[in-house]
Amino acid sequence: MAVTQRRGRRIMMTPEELDAFLAAERTCRVATVSADGAPHVSTLWFAWDGTSLWLYSITRSKRWVDLRRDRRIAVVVDTGEEYGELRGVELSGTVEFVGESPRTGEPCPELDVPERLFARKLFGLDEMPHDGRHAWIRLTPDAIASWDFRKLAGL
Repeated sequence: MAVTQRRGRRIMMTPEELDAFLAAERTCRVATVSADGAPHVSTLWFAWDGTSLWLYSITRSKRWVDLRRDRRIAVVVDTGEEYGELRGVELSGTVEFVGESPRTGEPCPELDVPERLFARKLFGLDEMPHDGRHAWIRLTPDAIASWDFRKLAGL
């Protein structure tokens, strides 16, 4: 994974800050490439396992169709209201589809960790509920750029 930012290195998150941020935040914006080349942005919940971002997407969504055709993706997770509070991460690369589609809960050891993380973080449950409409997308980013404007005060 490459650090893509040349500017702003003084306000980028450390690996520990990045992990803590992605573990705590719930919502991301997902950018895909439509069939006509236009960008499409949608919002999803996610889980971060320290290496990959896991997205649980409806399999009949435009996002899913876009990614089945072109696996390139960019994802932004950010927070903050005032300028000096802004923090965020952009992750980009190509996705992999993991498990059955749609997900019904068939045994898939590769999904044990992301499903446990997602269920606890987003539903307060120990096990992932499956609705037969969603499936898993894994982004192991090729590039990550981050920012934490709270660090500006110390510069």
